[in-house]
Amino acid sequence: MSTDTPTNASLFERAQRVIPGGVNSPVRAFRAVGGTPRFIQRALGPHIWDAEGKRYTDYIGSWGPMILGHGHPEVVEAVQKAALDGFSFGAPTEREIELAEAILGLVPSAEQVRLVSSGTEAGMSAIRLARGFTGRNRIIKFEGCYHGHADALLVKAGSGLATFGHPTSAGVPAEVVQHTLVLEYNNVEQIEQAFAAHGADIACVMIEPIAGNMNFVRASVPFMKRIRELCDQHGALFVFDEVMTGFRVALGSAQSVYAELIPGFRPDMSVFGKVIGGGMPLAAFAASREVMGKLAPLGPVYQAGTLSGNPVATACGLSTLRILQRPGFFEQLGQRTRALMDGFVKVAGEAGVPLTADSQGGMFGFFFADSLPQNYQQVMARGSDTFNRFFHLMLEQGVYLAPAMYEAGFVSAAHTEQDIADTVAAAAQAFRQL
Repeated sequence: MSTDTPTNASLFERAQRVIPGGVNSPVRAFRAVGGTPRFIQRALGPHIWDAEGKRYTDYIGSWGPMILGHGHPEVVEAVQKAALDGFSFGAPTEREIELAEAILGLVPSAEQVRLVSSGTEAGMSAIRLARGFTGRNRIIKFEGCYHGHADALLVKAGSGLATFGHPTSAGVPAEVVQHTLVLEYNNVEQIEQAFAAHGADIACVMIEPIAGNMNFVRASVPFMKRIRELCDQHGALFVFDEVMTGFRVALGSAQSVYAELIPGFRPDMSVFGKVIGGGMPLAAFAASREVMGKLAPLGPVYQAGTLSGNPVATACGLSTLRILQRPGFFEQLGQRTRALMDGFVKVAGEAGVPLTADSQGGMFGFFFADSLPQNYQQVMARGSDTFNRFFHLMLEQGVYLAPAMYEAGFVSAAHTEQDIADTVAAAAQAFRQL
């Protein structure tokens, strides 16, 4: 074996010999933006360092979980203590109860929660439970919303699939998705037509309330309100996929944002991930006691997992949730994120570059256009060439943004005002070079 210090390029070459595409999740391969992916060695606070020792200000945050930044000392201590007690037991622990209580304490729409190990697993299980509870087969999802790579949901799913230009995935039989209705995001007329035609057969409507897998696109209030009304009218469950937005856009997640805008609003079921694991593999789905009572061992809907409620992951997630409940946490996080996006828009305008941006809590998105898109087709129409050039100009200056135009970005509590100012200054320079 060579004793030479590895480079990003040499590691990528080596990885491609033993891992498909050289990566274990497609968007990491930089195929959308071109160039060589950065192989990360370590991280601390708002920064990551690659194999060549270059430091980057990180606006991916492991795709959302690192809301506190990397290596928060209290979280590290909790994980170290838990690891000393044991990695995995395959038996219940008190900490699982504590984490479930913490989640439910922040989510008024739910009475019980089941812990799993990934967002895909949580989304897949939520769909099975919705079907088992209602006795119906049809489900509705929206173009550009990604709910994990379960077969029934991998249809016009945005995210990595949008990056590679595929509206669906090979290996998914047509009969598996025949009960999945795919509608346009923010299109009230389509959802009304779907319920008019299939209302008695629809088990659930699943949505990303703020879509983060076609960049950053909000569900409009009229759209959200109408879905709630139609689900109530026809006996379907309304499922919020908050894997990305959960405890990231607000302490009460995206559903609390909509509850402020729509009196009495709440989803029937919620899917969580990312932040609740604090960077460890952990996700969950939650609903009323009546709905969750259909799950095994109480009911006929089967779901299980060897590592569900893992003691190290629950320690990491519980410590994270406790910290983000501290007074002023989300106020400061939201202010920093807005400052970043406001700064981008300002310096882009000074450079004569059309740019629009949006943010909520610690989640953001920006588009090289004069207006914010409302659906997947509008996002795709923006094109990606300008973003790709901007991405590499920022990367050269030590700013690590998502390597695809179709992904939202994330600010952490560890990003300082100076980090934000430095990033905006880097953006100003990049815009002038476009």
